[in-house]
Amino acid sequence: MELVEKVMSSERITAAEALKLYRLPLFELAAVADAVRRQRTDPKVVSYLIDRNINYSNICNVACSFCGFYRTRRQDDAYVLSFEEISEKIYELEQVGGTRILMQGGVNPYLDFQWYLDLMQHIKTHHPKIRIESFSPEEIKGMGKLSGMATIDVLKELKAAGLDGLPGGGGEMLVDAVRKSKYVSPARISTDDWLRIMAEAQSLGLYTTATMVIGFGETIEQRVEHFQRIRDQQDASLAQYGNAFSAFISWTLQTKGVRIEGKAPGAGTHEYLQNLAVSRIFLDNINNFQASWPTMGFKVAQTALYFGANDFGSTMLEENVVSQAGAKNRNAPEREIIRQIVDASFEPRQRDSLYNIVHTPDVEAILANKPQVNFEELPSVI
Repeated sequence: MELVEKVMSSERITAAEALKLYRLPLFELAAVADAVRRQRTDPKVVSYLIDRNINYSNICNVACSFCGFYRTRRQDDAYVLSFEEISEKIYELEQVGGTRILMQGGVNPYLDFQWYLDLMQHIKTHHPKIRIESFSPEEIKGMGKLSGMATIDVLKELKAAGLDGLPGGGGEMLVDAVRKSKYVSPARISTDDWLRIMAEAQSLGLYTTATMVIGFGETIEQRVEHFQRIRDQQDASLAQYGNAFSAFISWTLQTKGVRIEGKAPGAGTHEYLQNLAVSRIFLDNINNFQASWPTMGFKVAQTALYFGANDFGSTMLEENVVSQAGAKNRNAPEREIIRQIVDASFEPRQRDSLYNIVHTPDVEAILANKPQVNFEELPSVI
């Protein structure tokens, strides 16, 4: 097939050609994506990260229909963590060799901007070796609105206070016809604003990741439009700043017990693997692709390593968002992630959040002897 030959010769494909990839038999597509992955990354290695999710507050005024996590301030289980509670969670991460916190909350209109600056400074003072990758573009926009500051200035002050990067939260589907639908989230940040804030972060040297969620009922054309917006920005940011998205992470919409249940079809294993493979081929300027074990489970995540993924994600010592919309897998100890990688016939490597390899684990010792923390028994204020 001419298109496959074009991909294998490392030529850039068009959006129209990406649509044709969706028509390939699934395992033919996998073979192409796997070959591309092996060209761009170490074919034997799958990386992973030891980190912790911290949700500093669940109060939010955006009210996405697919979110089971947010609360209004009047609800009994609404909360804002104290700095001491956040430090306790980071200390637990440090005890298991963690290197990063991924911290997000809602768009909370009752926290002033100084609270966020004080939080960054507190963490850097008490946990200087932990990277802080926090606040989605949605949260940054909210801080700008409440403070009256431009988002670039919000980011500058947060970076000066200790922020190391922005996670890719809030990307979902970068097509406004989907994301602004009345039954999805009409109050959600626009595609242009999400990309603009990510570009501002990249201009400041902050770490960023690109994300995607499928299953809203979008067409494959809209999925490719999402890819195109990411690829275009990646080109521009690499050329202008030398800093761009470090990885692409995709997963499926979780709908259990949230308002979008019954209004969106979701997406199954076939669609997830197919979309991952197409993303690996089309996004030729991003090297790292992450498998999503929290939403898809370990077996599908292992399979994803043959559909273009080269990273198994992170331990996610605490996950409170997609799990409240039906995702069954909330966290995993390092030992389990290593076992999954080895069972899939790859060599595990611990990385940092910038995808630098920081440690080659002693697989035999870890799987046989190393005592593990039972994450389910860790105290939680949530």
